[in-house]
Amino acid sequence: MPNTLTDYRLPTTDYLLLITNLTKTYTSSFWLLCLSSLLFFASFNMIIPELPAYLTQLGGAEYKGLIISLFTITAMVSRPFSGKLADKIGRVPVMIFGALVCLICSLFYPLISSLAGFFLLRLVHGFSTGFTPTGTTAYLSDIIPAQRRGEAMGLLGTAGAVGMAGGPALGGLLSNQFGLDFMFYGSSLLAFIAIAILLRTKETLKTKTKFSIDYLKVKRQDIFEPLVLAPCLVMMLCAFSYGAVFTVIPDFGEFVGIKIRVYSSPLTVASLVVRLLAGKASDRYGRVSVLRVSTVVMGVAMVIVGTATTSGQLIVGVSLYGLSQGSASPTLLAWATDLSHDQFKGRGIASLYIFMEFGIGIGAFVSGLIYANDPSKFFITFLMSGMLSALAFLYLLVRPQLIKI
Repeated sequence: MPNTLTDYRLPTTDYLLLITNLTKTYTSSFWLLCLSSLLFFASFNMIIPELPAYLTQLGGAEYKGLIISLFTITAMVSRPFSGKLADKIGRVPVMIFGALVCLICSLFYPLISSLAGFFLLRLVHGFSTGFTPTGTTAYLSDIIPAQRRGEAMGLLGTAGAVGMAGGPALGGLLSNQFGLDFMFYGSSLLAFIAIAILLRTKETLKTKTKFSIDYLKVKRQDIFEPLVLAPCLVMMLCAFSYGAVFTVIPDFGEFVGIKIRVYSSPLTVASLVVRLLAGKASDRYGRVSVLRVSTVVMGVAMVIVGTATTSGQLIVGVSLYGLSQGSASPTLLAWATDLSHDQFKGRGIASLYIFMEFGIGIGAFVSGLIYANDPSKFFITFLMSGMLSALAFLYLLVRPQLIKI
């Protein structure tokens, strides 16, 4: 029987084998992909908190709701194109195009002097998230084996989430210290570095072809990949809560006496912490098993939020939502790539993102409609989100024939 702590250590050969396996799975291409993703998400997120004030300066204070919605519409519409191009001309060109849109749009914001120009620029800017995440996820699925894909999606998602969380803080700092124009130029710089990194990555699509204008003619089969119907439905039902949280909770926070950042920080931290664990768990126990737990936690979180009467209760509910959202996101991405045909991974991933953006948009619109600036409607607003999360759980429970992983 071992009698010291050193007796429990792995032999040197086992350590070397472990390191070798990690190196083979997570190559330099993977870590470059994570770094470019972090910079990309930081680039377009760093300007979002400052855009309402920027729009007010242009005389469009009453149109603040269009800042996100116009961006989301273009992102959703562009998904079929990005999916098709990722499967035809390659993953890397699609990623670079999205980052290039970020770079150019951020350079143009300081030159805009009219509301029409601003709204047009927001529409164009939406192409960035319509392209880069599609190519990034397809690229990852090419270089990571299925048995490690959930863990890898968790790592990639964590990098993106760090960019989304750190970007606004950096943008606020640059704006306060040097002005809005400097912030926009900083956003372009991050996008430029992301592109420089992507230019160093090796293309993974084996049967790529040269770009043809015909690839921009999207047919019915290019819009949706039937093989990924199951994760798409679950994504849409869960994304409704995301739209509700980011539309209504700012008012809910003020109602119970807390500022936006006080409740958003627990959400972000919870989402970051759980991504790595959930992704790895989905590799071991199955995508659907993790999603069942995630949807239950999401439903409970929405009920806690809806019944909150104090800041502490609201923070608990939001933190639970962060855990559920952070575990569901990488798992759904891994499941969609598992089910996609090798020749149409881009289309499968694009389909999942379309359902995500549709769910977020509907969630934001319907929750805002139900709430209608009436604090007495908080409960019914989030009860609706909880019911849809419960519906996602029931769907996962009664459709085992769709489960492959």
